[in-house]
Amino acid sequence: MPTTSLIDFADPRDAAAPRLRHAFASPRQVLVAARLQEVTGVLHAVEAAARAGHWCVGWVRYEAAPAFDPALAVHAEAQGEGAPALAWFAVYDAPAPWPAHEAAGTATIDWTQALPRAAFDAALSQIQQGIAAGRYYQVNYTAPLMGTWQGDAQALFAALRRAQPGGYAAHLDDGVGTQVLSVSPELFFDWRSGPTGAGGILTRPMKGTAARGATPEADAAQAAALRGSPKERAENVMIVDLLRNDLSRIAAPHSVRVPALFHTEQLPTVWQMTSDVVARTRTGTRLADVFGALFPCGSVTGAPKVEAMRAIATLETGPRGVYCGAVGVVRPDPAAGAGAIAATFNVPIRTVELRGGHARCGIGSGIVWGADPAAEWGEWAAKRAFVDRASAPFDLLETLGLHAGVLRHRAEHLARMQAAAVHFGYPWNAARVQACLDALAASHAQGDWRVRLLLNAHGVPRAEAFALAATPMPVRLALADRPFTEAHSEFTRHKTTRRAHYAAFAPAAGGGGFDTVLYNAAGEITEGTFGNLALLLDGRWVTPPLACGLLPGVGRAVALREGRMVEAVVRLQDLPRVQGWAFINSLRGWLDATLDGMP
Repeated sequence: MPTTSLIDFADPRDAAAPRLRHAFASPRQVLVAARLQEVTGVLHAVEAAARAGHWCVGWVRYEAAPAFDPALAVHAEAQGEGAPALAWFAVYDAPAPWPAHEAAGTATIDWTQALPRAAFDAALSQIQQGIAAGRYYQVNYTAPLMGTWQGDAQALFAALRRAQPGGYAAHLDDGVGTQVLSVSPELFFDWRSGPTGAGGILTRPMKGTAARGATPEADAAQAAALRGSPKERAENVMIVDLLRNDLSRIAAPHSVRVPALFHTEQLPTVWQMTSDVVARTRTGTRLADVFGALFPCGSVTGAPKVEAMRAIATLETGPRGVYCGAVGVVRPDPAAGAGAIAATFNVPIRTVELRGGHARCGIGSGIVWGADPAAEWGEWAAKRAFVDRASAPFDLLETLGLHAGVLRHRAEHLARMQAAAVHFGYPWNAARVQACLDALAASHAQGDWRVRLLLNAHGVPRAEAFALAATPMPVRLALADRPFTEAHSEFTRHKTTRRAHYAAFAPAAGGGGFDTVLYNAAGEITEGTFGNLALLLDGRWVTPPLACGLLPGVGRAVALREGRMVEAVVRLQDLPRVQGWAFINSLRGWLDATLDGMP
C-alpha cells in the first residue's frame, strides 16, 4: 500500500488561482485494473467514491485504450500477470497539507539512448510513406529513455518540478514497486460534473514545439516562428479537429467550441503551442464515458486516432506505460452541489516511471508530411532537457578573483548567478549570498585568490578560496577535434558544477596547453572550456555572439562594454585570417594567446 502521493496541479480554468497542491497518506482503498475488462469498473468505482466525498488519485496506462475501443491497437504484453496495473487509483478520506519542507535527499539517473539515429530516421520515413498512402495525417512517434536510478524518489520529484515547473505534477507510489513522477505541462481534461453527469469539460491539447532561444531576442523570435509556422499550426489544427470530434461523443448538441487557438506557452527548455477545446457534457455522462470518448489524448496518438495507433503499435518496440496515458485526481466539488465532482487529468508527457532500480522516460513528437528528421531529432533533444537537468544534483557556480580583500566584478557575478537561479528554479536570497561572500573576503584580506561561489538547489550558498598564481603569457590554445554538440545547452548558457561536456574537451594534463577552442555543429567558433575568446580579424578584435552557443562571461561583458572588442561570427574557414588570439575571463582578465598549428 502506498504511504504518500503528491498532487501539484495548476487550475486549468484560472491561471491566477491557487494551485491544487496536496499530499495523501494511508488510503482507505486501492482500486486496481490488471486486465482490460476491469478498467471501466475501476473508473466507475473512482467516480462513486468521489461523489461520496472521497479524493482519488491515480493513473490509466496508454495500453488501457482497448478497454474503451477494441479498434485501438496497443502492445498486448502490457497486461496480465506480472505487468503493472492498467489503471490504479488510491482512495483517500481527505487530502493532507503539502510537505512543509522539500525532500533533503538526492537522486541520480544514468540514462542510455534507446533509439539510434538511423532507426529514428527509418521510422520517420515509414510514417511519411503512410501519410503519402493516405492512411493517416499525423503519427505521434515516441521512444523510451531507459536508465538506472538510485537515491530518494521524493528528491527526484522535487528536481523534476524545478526542471519543469507549473503544469500538472504528481508523484504516485502504488506501494508494490512502481512510482510515477509526472511533471507534465499538458492538460488532458478538466471535467466539472454535477450529480447528474452534466457539466463542463475543457481539453487543452499541446502540439507544436520550438526550442528556447539563447538570448531574449532569439527567444522571442523562436516563439514568433512557432506561432507563424504553417507546419506547426497544421499539426495543432489536426489534433484540435480530432479533439472536437472526440468531445462530440459526450457533448450536448452544438456545445463544442474552440475558444483559444495557437497559444504559445513558455516552458524552461521549449516553447509549446496549445489550443482549448470545450463542451458541455450530456446528462448521464460518467467518468468512464469521458475516458471512452477521449482516451488516449489525440495529441499523443495522431490522426485519425485508430490508424495512427496501429502505426504506433507497429513502429514502437514496446508498451508506453503511464507515459501518454493519464494521471490525475478526481475529487468532490461541493461548490457545485452535493454529489458534484471535479476530475482533472494530465497527459503524462515529461514523466518518469520508476520500477525497482530502473527508470523509464518517453520522448516523442508528432510527425507530419513536412517533418524534417534533423529538426525532429533536435526537438526530441529539447524535450528531454528537463529530465537531463533533474537526473543529477548540481550547484550554480561563479568564479571570482579576490585581490587584497576586494572581489573583482562582484555585482556582475551575482547578477549572473541570480539569473541562473531564476532559470533553474533555485531559491535566491541576495542578502544570504552577500553575507557568504563578505565572510570569505574578510578571512582572505591579503593576497590573490580564486573564489568559487556555489549555490545549491535549496538556495544555500557556500564560498571557497584557492591561492591564485600569475599566468605566464601568451597562453597556448588548441582547436577542438570535433564539434561541441552541447553549445546550445542550458548548461552552457548558465555556469554550474555540471561540466562534463566541457571536461571532455579540456587539454591533456602536462601537455602545456592552456585551453581548447570550441566550435558548434555549424562550424562557428564559440568559446574555451573555462573562458571566452577574442580574435583579431580584419584589423579588429571580435568575440563570438551568444547566439553561437557560449557562456555569457563577465570578463567578456566588461571587454564589450569598454569597447575593446565587438561581436562577430567567426567560422572555421576564417581561422587562417585570424591575426591574434586572446583568452578572457573575469578571474584572469585578458590573456594574450596563440593557437597551435596557426602562424
